Amino acid sequence: MQYRFALLLAAIFSFSCAPPPQTPYLRDLLPELQLIAGRTDSVLISDLFYAERYDAEFEPHPHIQIAYDTASRWLVLTPQMDFEGYTLLAFRLGAAMYRFPVKVKRLVEHTFRYVPKGVAKQVSVMGSFNDWNRTSLPMQKTPDGSFVLTCRFDEGQYQYKFVVDGEEIIDEQNPQKVPNGFGGYNSVLSIPPRRTEKAYLHIASMKRKGDETELAFVFERDSASGKLLSQHIIALIDNQLLGARQLTIVENRIVVRLRGSDLVGEKVLRLAVSQDGVSTPMQTVFLLDGLPKGAPESRRPRTANLARENTAKPFNWHDAIIYSIIIDRFANGDSSNDRPLVHDSLFAPANYFGGDFRGIIQKIDEGYFDSLGVNVLWLSPVNKHPDRVHREYPPPHRYYTGYHGYWPVSATEVEPRFGDMELLRRLVAKAHRRGMKVILDFIAHHTHIDHPFYQAHPEWFGTLDLPDGRKNLRLWDEHRLTTWFEPYLPSFNYASKPALDTMSSNAVWWLKQTDADGFRHDAVKHVPNDFWRIATRKIKQAIQIPEKRRIYQIGETFGRYELVKSYVNNGQLDAQFNFNLFYTARRVFLSPSESFASLEAELRRTFEVYGTQNLMGNLMDSHDQVRYIALADGDLDLNERTPTGLSAQDAAWLSPPKVDSPISYEKTKLYLAYLLTIPGIPTIYYGDEIGLTGAADPDNRRPMRFGNQLSELEQSMLASVRQLIKLRAAHSALRYGDFQTLLANESCFAYLRSDFNERVLVVLNKSSVSQPLTIHLPRLYKATKAVNLLSGSELEVADSKLSLALPAFGYAVLSIE
Repeated sequence: MQYRFALLLAAIFSFSCAPPPQTPYLRDLLPELQLIAGRTDSVLISDLFYAERYDAEFEPHPHIQIAYDTASRWLVLTPQMDFEGYTLLAFRLGAAMYRFPVKVKRLVEHTFRYVPKGVAKQVSVMGSFNDWNRTSLPMQKTPDGSFVLTCRFDEGQYQYKFVVDGEEIIDEQNPQKVPNGFGGYNSVLSIPPRRTEKAYLHIASMKRKGDETELAFVFERDSASGKLLSQHIIALIDNQLLGARQLTIVENRIVVRLRGSDLVGEKVLRLAVSQDGVSTPMQTVFLLDGLPKGAPESRRPRTANLARENTAKPFNWHDAIIYSIIIDRFANGDSSNDRPLVHDSLFAPANYFGGDFRGIIQKIDEGYFDSLGVNVLWLSPVNKHPDRVHREYPPPHRYYTGYHGYWPVSATEVEPRFGDMELLRRLVAKAHRRGMKVILDFIAHHTHIDHPFYQAHPEWFGTLDLPDGRKNLRLWDEHRLTTWFEPYLPSFNYASKPALDTMSSNAVWWLKQTDADGFRHDAVKHVPNDFWRIATRKIKQAIQIPEKRRIYQIGETFGRYELVKSYVNNGQLDAQFNFNLFYTARRVFLSPSESFASLEAELRRTFEVYGTQNLMGNLMDSHDQVRYIALADGDLDLNERTPTGLSAQDAAWLSPPKVDSPISYEKTKLYLAYLLTIPGIPTIYYGDEIGLTGAADPDNRRPMRFGNQLSELEQSMLASVRQLIKLRAAHSALRYGDFQTLLANESCFAYLRSDFNERVLVVLNKSSVSQPLTIHLPRLYKATKAVNLLSGSELEVADSKLSLALPAFGYAVLSIE
């Protein structure tokens, strides 16, 4: 019986995936690799690019030892200990030669020291740098009785604690600490850059001359340096070295000339300077028909405009603004499918509210999303749910329904309370006609115990009982790849090939059936990398390549940068939500005494890991987080406790927050002004636009309200958020531009976004009083005035200085001219 069931599954999820013919070029933009001097690292070559064959031949490199095994596809790289900066690696695939950038960094040593007050036998350090492993970093006892450990770190901020004979203790010698969200504090280690000298590659000017585009950059370095030479410059157009005739260097000015095939279609120019180990950030310019993205159509060659008259404008995911929807809580368009469950211990907040596909369709037809300015809808899981309630495992053992969608009982059926497959297809089609994309929430980690997969194939799943007698429940880091979330949610064991094949093909099936544009993937770090590699390869073979349809995949992972990044590459996912940046930003904005310098350092770390022009998801709220405005209003603190000491979980049931102060809306607008003007993809969680409040789940998933259901303050909030979203959509520098911090102090943050179309300055004030500011702009920009893009008012720029005053919790977005 089980064998026949497996054959049936194979039939359901099988496709005609015949390999496409070999092409002489790579479809993927080869990523930048980051290596540590003196340390051997390895990368699976299929994570760099998609190909049918990987018989690549790598060119020798003077500073990096290279070993590539075509059988295993592992590329092993060892940079010399004394080398740092940017360089290029080259390889031949077929008849073509490709190159990609590599940045080698040297780490900074730091010594942790713990001085016990009494007797201490075993001491270790744990932190965000080792996934809070309590035992992996033991400290050594010294003759004076203290315990020490020396580690090497990249620049950035790291939270940590000591583990002393099993007890977690903050570092009392370090005054810097932050709330840990569990009622206590973590110590903070701040590692400054190894080199304090700054270097930058400025975007200078663009010219269109006949059949040629000129893009000029200016190299700036703090200290005097030798002459700028071509060997100091990393310059790529897509994955090819820019020709010597296309580069001109005059003192510190670099001019790139694009001609011929570089003026056709979509291309990516990457440029950086690395001189004496000092490197600029990589400048990345997205081109369409030889001009930077966002350039007015009137500037494009007439032939390019004529060629595009009958074709859709290509969608670039850097233009995305995501709107996250919990289907059951958004809009009820069909009351006939409302079927809340009845149970004597089930309370309303955890039951079904009646939201459905038809409600979302109505909002599409009414133009709600158009008026808001979002262009990507992320739907919570659409799979059929169990028709019964469950009691959560941890105390106080409350009862819940599966209204949220994360308890799937079918791999192919849609939840009937939401509609059916045909209605889901209609929703996607309507969104597409409005110019919007739709991504589905995919659950690869687990199923519900009623799911046919678990019923027929328990061997596809891990075990709940551990050898030591414990339950393998919510052991997020200790048993990362096998832990169950609840006893009724068995976790897949992808050592089972049938399970891996079936679920990876199921992802393709949903895209084929619905015509959706991608996925938000749940619990990514609890699923092995091989699953994402196989699923992504199938998606490329079945959809992305033959249909020339760009599928976007974004994951959810809580953990250190290295762990999150291990899933983000051309062979796995396009992005993940940037929770490391989220937690820092939330803390800085809501802590009057914490400087924006902390946020600036976290942003710099983000850009180092993912690149400045990244596709990572940035957020203010999510269905798993306390609503930002509840923190801003003081209903909960950063340890997610109420003033009376209730946890956010208890507050959701016993004391749900409400917005009391009008100032809380201003604080929330300020955060959204930041969210919508930084690199990455902004994600608006439904209700953010009106200041919807809430404690922990399920209170952070309250029903959405519209129109005359909104208060005057909520309507004002909605108007401001619409203005900010549309500002991002209208200004290419906010989507494609570089990022320069001009000011970061305890109260204010000012940063400049520049591309070849414009320069946009963002200034934020988180303090409760007005702040007079003087912003120093780079002199080479020769700015004369600043136009406030929100009010239309103009300010004079004199001697590259801009003076302005920001109101309490105020912000300004200005065009620099």
